[in-house]
Amino acid sequence: MKTSYHNHTLHSDGDASIEEMAQAAAQAGLGELGISDHLALHPEGVLLGWSMAEGQLGAYVDDVLAAMGGPGPRAGPERREDCASGERLARGPSILLGLEADFFPETVEKLRSLLAPYPFDYIIGSVHFADSFQVDAGRKPWEALTLEERKAKWEVYWRRVAEMAQSRAFDFVGHLDLPKRFAPNPDEGVSPAADSALNAIAQAGMAMEINTSGWFHPARDPYPSAIFLSEARKRGIPILINADAHKAKHVARGFDEAVKLAREAGYSEAVRYEKRRRFPAPL
Repeated sequence: MKTSYHNHTLHSDGDASIEEMAQAAAQAGLGELGISDHLALHPEGVLLGWSMAEGQLGAYVDDVLAAMGGPGPRAGPERREDCASGERLARGPSILLGLEADFFPETVEKLRSLLAPYPFDYIIGSVHFADSFQVDAGRKPWEALTLEERKAKWEVYWRRVAEMAQSRAFDFVGHLDLPKRFAPNPDEGVSPAADSALNAIAQAGMAMEINTSGWFHPARDPYPSAIFLSEARKRGIPILINADAHKAKHVARGFDEAVKLAREAGYSEAVRYEKRRRFPAPL
């Protein structure tokens, strides 16, 4: 069964509705489609243009549960129990309730409390900021830095990934090595900071996605790069393949190439989620 768990809709920075994403997923032959719009609790209270607002979370959950065939308005954790697979969106993939939540050390406990009442199937842990510096905001902010400053931003990024894993508030890591979108990794191999981040992911029992969107970004390389995928395999970190789709037509983009990459790294299976529990799935 093919799954795609990292997908964005009109609830954050996607350009399609949940229903449109589900229709595209059905055409792509997906068995499960996860909706995972952005929620970023910025420590300075800034509402980022690509994130839903904190107060919109309940409406987002309601809409995803409605697409799953769930009952009436907001009802808390027990509501997920009523969404049996046979009641989900007819003639399409099973819909899963996910979220891509940004990690900030200052707001992670608030995030944990905010998410607790809802019946999520999984939470993607992502790092978009190295302190106040957004790592994927464009090429120009990186070009304004010296080489040493770029290295320092990468170091902070890896440190935040490690802290994210240590918080144990998330289920799998989103787009590892994201800064390379506009700034190539300054280290030829795995730096000590990257090594520590990978160890933290393994120790926390988190999985990691192969995010195919990187092939279509300026980096022209998936997240993570093959070297980090190989290191993840050595540590026994499970994987899943996701498109990070912001358009309906991209829900399974690059999946065949990702399966090949995973097998080259030594993986023979992926994982899937339900109610924040992980299960093995064949590649």
